[in-house]
Amino acid sequence: MSKVLVIVESPAKAKTIGKFLGKKYTVKASMGHVRDLPKSQFGVDVEHDFAPKYITIRGKGDILKELRAASKKADKILLAPDPDREGEAIAWHLQHLLKIDEKEPCRIEFNEITKHAIEDAVKHPRTIDDHRVEAQQARRVLDRLVGYKLSPLLWRKIRKGLSAGRVQSVAVRLICDREDEIQEFVPEEYWTLTGVLAKAGGKPFEAKLLRDGEEKITISNREAMDAILNRLTGAAYTVTQVKKREKKRNPAPPFITSTLQQEAYRKLNFPARKTMQVAQQLYEGLDLGKEGTVGLVTYIRTDSTRISDLAVQEVRGLIQDKFGAEYLPEEPRVFPTKSKAQDAHEAIRPTSALREPETVKSQLSRDQFKLYKLIWERFVACQMNTAVVDTTSVDIETKGLIFRATGSVVKFPGFMKLYIEGTDEDTPDDQKLLPELAQGDKLELQSELQPKQHFTQPPPRYTDASLIKTLEELGIGRPSTYAPTVETVQKRGYIVKEEKQFFPTELGYLVVDLLKTHFQDIIDVDFTAGMENKLDLIAEGEVDWVKVIEEFYGPFQETLEEAEEVIGKVEIADEVTEEHCPNCDRNLVIKLGRFGKFLACPGFPECQYTKPLLEATGVKCPKCEGEIVSRRSKKGRKFYGCSNYPECEFVVWDAPTEKKCPDCGEMLVKKVTKSKGNIYKCSTKGCNYREVETES
Repeated sequence: MSKVLVIVESPAKAKTIGKFLGKKYTVKASMGHVRDLPKSQFGVDVEHDFAPKYITIRGKGDILKELRAASKKADKILLAPDPDREGEAIAWHLQHLLKIDEKEPCRIEFNEITKHAIEDAVKHPRTIDDHRVEAQQARRVLDRLVGYKLSPLLWRKIRKGLSAGRVQSVAVRLICDREDEIQEFVPEEYWTLTGVLAKAGGKPFEAKLLRDGEEKITISNREAMDAILNRLTGAAYTVTQVKKREKKRNPAPPFITSTLQQEAYRKLNFPARKTMQVAQQLYEGLDLGKEGTVGLVTYIRTDSTRISDLAVQEVRGLIQDKFGAEYLPEEPRVFPTKSKAQDAHEAIRPTSALREPETVKSQLSRDQFKLYKLIWERFVACQMNTAVVDTTSVDIETKGLIFRATGSVVKFPGFMKLYIEGTDEDTPDDQKLLPELAQGDKLELQSELQPKQHFTQPPPRYTDASLIKTLEELGIGRPSTYAPTVETVQKRGYIVKEEKQFFPTELGYLVVDLLKTHFQDIIDVDFTAGMENKLDLIAEGEVDWVKVIEEFYGPFQETLEEAEEVIGKVEIADEVTEEHCPNCDRNLVIKLGRFGKFLACPGFPECQYTKPLLEATGVKCPKCEGEIVSRRSKKGRKFYGCSNYPECEFVVWDAPTEKKCPDCGEMLVKKVTKSKGNIYKCSTKGCNYREVETES
């Protein structure tokens, strides 16, 4: 019997696939890339068509030795890294290192790790796709040119340890530009007026002032509001118009990489990196007991919303059986894929819709279950029927002013019975119910009119979800780059995350300003998006990869040489504090590290004293006489603890307040939410007191 060697990337995937294939198959893992550009050298020959110099990655020698030994015992070798450009490049490197003939059909692909998909894949091997390899190689060379040429310039001009990159630099620019918008924003005052009205003996409801006659009303100050209140003294209210209409809502498409990262952040509070780590576990396969080891979701790096016919057929059967025929549309839903998408793979979905989350909950970790449930619900809902919502709009006239009340009620839930897409907006959809009203009805004011002062708000700062959404919309990066980009710019100290929002640091501003001045293309959104399109064209065989690199490198090298001469040494002045170093008595300075600011001795490297920079909260510790200060965990997460640590170990994750719990008398902590306002809860374990403070 002939022996077949199958090489995948990870041991988890190898274990899962090995159980699907028979004894004649041996499945080994390459542990990702086995060959790459050297870290200690430039590794690209710019004089000879940008030829890359590949070397075996340090620590991969034994793995490669094991793969070579296994390949000599095999009659056939099948290369099965992930079904994307990076996976194609890994297969190409393995082909060369294991001396597999270039014309040999040795590459297999599968979009899901299930028995059927694996058995089908091994029956249909193909040759390595050179165009996809060249596209990945072009990306790698391009990133090396930028990283290894531009980063040393930043080291010399600003400080060591900095880096620049095509995608990461644009991401930092977006955050800096947004912060500029926020700081330059001038709030404008405006007022709203709400009245609580009701028919005689009827249920009260709220209505807001909308128009003065036919013109939309704008109340810009207290004087204008007082004039309107005087005008409404003794006013009578009459319903002038009642509009009822039926609205239909369609479900969101199944997940692609970016929308999965966004929704997991909104609903599960998962950062992009965590989402991809957990999703990878679901994709590679988990032990489900009697069912064995199986991949629960399809490939997780995709920009396509396409669904296979078999998957659609299976989920439609599930919907009919579980929810009833009225929840099943007559025809399957087909979602258009964005024009910039590669459409190489299906959308992210369960490998079987019949594998409901609750049936596998006991075999999954808490995070695995949460993410699988999210993917399953989104996928099933995308093939469910349209939701029907009845909306009512009531106009009420008084002294020439028009108030409006709106409400809605779900007439038929459709897909909303299972899943509703999250939103970045501050207010949820209005689901208020209105009493039955008719034109000509007389209404009575139930309490005094409620004037409220507001100020226009600046654009919101980016979060994990909104930054990834913006990068995707602008065509910056690709599915596999979003999570590492967000992580890298935080590690470099260019941005920090506070209350789930990204703030640029002084260092981030400094690097972006330097790049804007001297390397406009590197930091330009349109240029970066255009380069991604060129990489797509290389993968499609329409453009030569060397030509693309040549067109970029010539002008880039000239700019680099000019910048080296023009840019002087940029000094970042440290903020000096009144606190003295206990070792050498110098005044400590504030430094910026990976997890934010800290205090350090300016005598470094002779004196290496450092200590955390404690941000006072103004709240006394409930356990001792100390003050509660903000700190950072080893993972960079903010928490609050006593300034007398380690003598006092009081600690809370949410912001401390001076409010006391009415049930037990202990301190209340505050959690800020977008939809519910400020939530105060007791800091004592076992006490479940909570109160909600909505914004006025």
